[in-house]
Amino acid sequence: MRLQGKSTIVTGGGSGFGEGIVRKFIAEGAKVLIADRDEANARRVAEATGAQWIRTDVARAEDTRSMIDAAVERFGALDVLVNNAGIGHLPQPLEDLPEDEFDRILAVNVKSIYLAAKEAVPRFKAQKKGVILNIASTAGVSPRPRLAWYNASKGWVITATRAMAVELAPFGIRVNALNPVAGDTPLLKTFLGEDTPQMRAKFLATIPIGRFSTPEDLGNAACFLCSDEASMITGVAMEVDGGRCI
Repeated sequence: MRLQGKSTIVTGGGSGFGEGIVRKFIAEGAKVLIADRDEANARRVAEATGAQWIRTDVARAEDTRSMIDAAVERFGALDVLVNNAGIGHLPQPLEDLPEDEFDRILAVNVKSIYLAAKEAVPRFKAQKKGVILNIASTAGVSPRPRLAWYNASKGWVITATRAMAVELAPFGIRVNALNPVAGDTPLLKTFLGEDTPQMRAKFLATIPIGRFSTPEDLGNAACFLCSDEASMITGVAMEVDGGRCI
């Protein structure tokens, strides 16, 4: 019960890595609010775990404000914010990505963290404690060709994490990130271009441990970084990648 009683928000918690984080946090005693645009999946995970849920578009300031307010109203406090929601784009030459798709990637992967910080940080400062965990990617450390703008968005997340950590540490607020390698989640097809045995084998050949990351892997790593066991750890972007970035 390493997260016993901690009030937590997990964005994008209705599937993939977010679902793995929700399930682990609930198992470790946290009170979790799933914030997701996908109402059906958010409800499914909430019913399966005992978490609560709220429909949220993390790229909208109004939705983000409602998300933070809902956690405080339902749980009485906010202790942990996990910025997990993210999107990618299909592999393509960098000059071919449509502008509206570029804007959406920045809104979901980048602006959402800014919006959430604007709402959560004042609360964390007032209570002199809080934890923020941003889900970045190995793409921000070791970029893959034809995914330029996704790579760049996740590089931003890593730099933002470090900048937030050094500024907020004096207020008792820790900020860390996780860099997963591609996982067997709904986003896998986006990164591969096509989900075929051949494409999977080609990508797996770049991961020394020889498998994709799983929602359980991310849940375990997130649990540690958000627990009091990691009270001296801030500004870290931890690879959960089976050695891909070595």
